[in-house]
Amino acid sequence: MTLAALLIPVSLFGESSAAALPSGVIDDGKGTISTQYGPLTAVDRDFVRKVKLAGLWELPSGRMAQERGNTDAVKTAGEHLIEGHTELDRRANEVGQALGIPLPTQPNEQQQGWLNQMTNAASAAEFQRLFANLLRSAHGKVFGLVAQVRAQSQNSMVRSLATRTNAIVLDHITVLEDTGLVDFEALNKK
Repeated sequence: MTLAALLIPVSLFGESSAAALPSGVIDDGKGTISTQYGPLTAVDRDFVRKVKLAGLWELPSGRMAQERGNTDAVKTAGEHLIEGHTELDRRANEVGQALGIPLPTQPNEQQQGWLNQMTNAASAAEFQRLFANLLRSAHGKVFGLVAQVRAQSQNSMVRSLATRTNAIVLDHITVLEDTGLVDFEALNKK
């Protein structure tokens, strides 16, 4: 009976427990899978999917900034988004294919809502404000997850993607802030 009492908590709260996953990570229920590039965890797979998902709304956002922006800083930020997410999209596709991770093909509902807000902006000034703040907020939220995945993943392909993603996200945060349109008080309330 004592042995059973000791084993039950281990089986209930072992490695596969969803409680062990960082906040916001979606567990696909596949556990840790061995690959030639190292163990592939639920966090790793979720990260690769999120990199792909980010490009599905940030690439169109960058294109809109090129078309609708009326300042050099907004156009520059749009250019950086296009360049960065074109590269990350290619890399996420390569990693997804090599590791057997199904990737999204459409922005999620929240991302589509952000795209709709920017598309429906009544003026260039409103568009630019939405562009800078929606994208800066999204990049700020993901920055910590990217660093965590980079620090903890044992999968060399995922680590490589996280290393490059970290540099690109920091670049995007910087160019978005350089627009002079980011509302830092609103960011700190989120």
